[in-house]
Amino acid sequence: MCVKEIITVISVLLLLFPSTVKPRAVGGAQPAGGPQGGAPEGGGGGTLDVVAQFGAKADEKTDLSQPLLNAWKEACASPAPSQIVIPAGTFLLSRAALEGPCKGPVDIQVQGTIKAPPDPSHFKDDTWVIFSRIEGFTMSGGGIFDGQGALAWSKNDCHKNKKCTLFPINIRFNFLTNAYIHDITTKDSKQFNVNVLGCKNITFEHFTMEIKTGDDCISLGDGSKNVVVNGISCGPGHGISIGSLGKYKGEEPVAGIKIANCTITNTMNGVRIKSWPASYPGTASDMHFEDITMDNVSNPIIIDQQYCPWNQCDLKNPSRVKLSNISFKNIRGTAAGKEAVKIICSAGFPCEGVELADIDLTYTGPDGPAISQCSNVSPKLSGKQNPPICAAPAPTSPGGQAGPAKASPGGKASPGGKASPGGKASLGATA
Repeated sequence: MCVKEIITVISVLLLLFPSTVKPRAVGGAQPAGGPQGGAPEGGGGGTLDVVAQFGAKADEKTDLSQPLLNAWKEACASPAPSQIVIPAGTFLLSRAALEGPCKGPVDIQVQGTIKAPPDPSHFKDDTWVIFSRIEGFTMSGGGIFDGQGALAWSKNDCHKNKKCTLFPINIRFNFLTNAYIHDITTKDSKQFNVNVLGCKNITFEHFTMEIKTGDDCISLGDGSKNVVVNGISCGPGHGISIGSLGKYKGEEPVAGIKIANCTITNTMNGVRIKSWPASYPGTASDMHFEDITMDNVSNPIIIDQQYCPWNQCDLKNPSRVKLSNISFKNIRGTAAGKEAVKIICSAGFPCEGVELADIDLTYTGPDGPAISQCSNVSPKLSGKQNPPICAAPAPTSPGGQAGPAKASPGGKASPGGKASPGGKASLGATA
């Protein structure tokens, strides 16, 4: 995928930092119940209630799509700030594409529960709700987006079929600027809970994702810049990942990532950076992982530049993604596997500026204490180092490079915490 804009892709379970975009009162807002189908008096703007003014019904049978779209068109066309209210109750929504640009700021108050059709065959693509190309967008209200994904999960064969059908993502935020999303829950998605693409200055706060998946809690893809993820509770699942990188031509650089104050439990991986072997050129820099607790994590700290989930890669040619300025600090807890730290960098483009400080990861399995593996890296070490970092050489594969970290099947991921993206991100991403 070639992406020109700054992108953020976050997929799965989040509670995010306070935003630089502060909540605002909707100028000219009026109580719900104005003229049917029309904007309140006073030049547009104000409060638009999808039930009182646009005929929506909270009966779990009547489709919310058209009333919501009608309210959106009116709000988006108003130069004055507008607020759309989806009141308490349970609504059926077949699909919603709410697109800008808008003439003025739009706020959506989701107070009820919005449910997707449970049958994945209802959808023609991988989108359920999408907000696109909007500036100054806010959404809150304590409501729930329920993807009703249980029926779809048993039909998902993407772990073994590269041409699998992609089921719909609960919510997409595409190319938003200065957006603030808070006090919203997304649950039981048929695929990712949330996908954030091409956004600038978007903040999620008290944003809850309920997930159980064999995938990443948070995945940051190419183009991610100035992303802060703070206070996430992740697991089980595949942990928090940057990448995979280098698979597609023209990927944008990754820069300025901070993952902090997280707890990762019963996952395959903890914090991970991954790129493909024989990749297209790329760069990822200034990535920092701090104050993270690991609880029974198979690979707590991992850089894998031979990422190859289907074992169909050209390992003789190294990754051409250059990794630099990376730190792991104050990472503690328990490992479920013996190799608690794996730093497998590219033989063609060795990692630079890697620092590990105050690492304390214990393993109590029958095959002895925890160890580390390193390849094509000379890290700076300080503070406690348990296991001893880079004390054991990495095993080599037939191609002459360190063998890739092995992925185990399945797993589950459960969201919770805080995160503030700015780049390309997916919540509930592929391992």
